[in-house]
Amino acid sequence: MKKVIILGFILMSINMNAQSGFNFKKDHDALMVNDVDASAEFYMNILGLPEIPNGGLGDHIRWVELNDKVQIHLIESEEQVEKNKGVHLAINTNNLEGFMNFLKSKDVHFENWAGEAGTTNTRPDGVKQIYLQDPDGYWIEVNDGKLK
Repeated sequence: MKKVIILGFILMSINMNAQSGFNFKKDHDALMVNDVDASAEFYMNILGLPEIPNGGLGDHIRWVELNDKVQIHLIESEEQVEKNKGVHLAINTNNLEGFMNFLKSKDVHFENWAGEAGTTNTRPDGVKQIYLQDPDGYWIEVNDGKLK
């Protein structure tokens, strides 16, 4: 009888492990913004993200999309959200240096993690990163994604 119970637990464990492969993928982030048009302009013109249809949700909501089909939903709201560099969106590019030059040409402030303007830092895993803020003060990390 003990062997049957133990075998049952082993089979349940194997089944639970098989079911844990939910294959989650990021779908979208939603940000509450003060001026949806100003925010959409930033995400489209500074980050180069195309606007996509918002599913008929009205003019106070605009959606943009990254190359990997992950969306950012911009939702106009008067509600204030506390901003903190430690809570940020993170995206990567294969041309961080070019993006930094683009930001400089547009007079868009960016900094490294320590807050030094116009420069990058390198994480312990070898990834270079910068931080900038959108019109509502949300922090965005842009990195070169070269994990070592």
